[in-house]
Amino acid sequence: MLAQSPVKASYLDLLEAGELIRRVEALEALLERCTICPRDCFNNRLQDEIAACYSGRLPIVSSYTPHFGEEPALVGTSGAGNIFFGNCNLRCVYCQNYQISQTHKEQIKNEVSHERLAEMMLELQGRGCHNINFVSPTHFAPQMARAILVAAEKGLDVPIVYNTNAYDSVAVLQLLDRVVDIYLPDLKYAEDEAGYLYSKVRSYKEYSRLAISEMFRQTGDELVFDERGLLQRGLIIRLLVLPNDIGGIRESLEWIRDTLSPRVAISLMAQYYPTHQAATSKRHILLSRRITETEWLRAVSALEEMGIDQGWMQEFDGAAYYYRPDFTNPETPFTDIRDFQS
Repeated sequence: MLAQSPVKASYLDLLEAGELIRRVEALEALLERCTICPRDCFNNRLQDEIAACYSGRLPIVSSYTPHFGEEPALVGTSGAGNIFFGNCNLRCVYCQNYQISQTHKEQIKNEVSHERLAEMMLELQGRGCHNINFVSPTHFAPQMARAILVAAEKGLDVPIVYNTNAYDSVAVLQLLDRVVDIYLPDLKYAEDEAGYLYSKVRSYKEYSRLAISEMFRQTGDELVFDERGLLQRGLIIRLLVLPNDIGGIRESLEWIRDTLSPRVAISLMAQYYPTHQAATSKRHILLSRRITETEWLRAVSALEEMGIDQGWMQEFDGAAYYYRPDFTNPETPFTDIRDFQS
């Protein structure tokens, strides 16, 4: 369903009720024997022990900026307020941000206090950003929540976007219920073997599906927009088409349709290009090229065959988004966002 109404950021209600501080403290307690993500490395990050993701007690912020590369309903006219965390709990061999996700010796220099992270959020809001979009937040979920608390006490009121690789802990997500307004998970693989080969984690299929099921429990299939068409609350599942169908797009779409809802919003992405190890290692030759137009059209056809008609898709070259302007009418074709804005 599509809804349009003025919406108050959920974390403000938690703040007023005194619940937000309880959630923050519960999340921070998980850092003592780190179970923040399914790696469950049990290191004591409160004592500055380094977890399997090479992260400790303080958040690492590689950069923060108004960003215009996300889905149109997040970008609007002034951009999403992206905060890029350093490090990652995955080790994707084709990561397009590997310079910040897999260079922990460099990223340790970018540690910031919770208060500084809150200042970044307020600065982005002050610059007109329509939301705060935390990119790769999984391994810093408690630190993120603490900063949201600090910022909310000082006037933050825009939606929080949790832009994740979906290798998340259900227990953590339950504590983030109504702390996060918009979930933006990237469902990478439909099989565990691919998750291990290309992202170096076990049981990706199981854990990502459990995590996205929890996100769906919190939001349902409704997208809530304001009067400007900006997304205020909801779930968008991103599917990046990989060469040689390594991601298993059809299988993921079938799971979404049959287990969640055919009304869940999908963002189908064509922007893959070989980088990092995928561009240099013969071990990953199946990922060493861009996708073909045939592979892209096969993914588009699967989306249409499933009857999933809410969401966005990129052009084949990944340069722009298409979307359905009338989510309630499955006969409405995907439309170029530039036509809608003209």
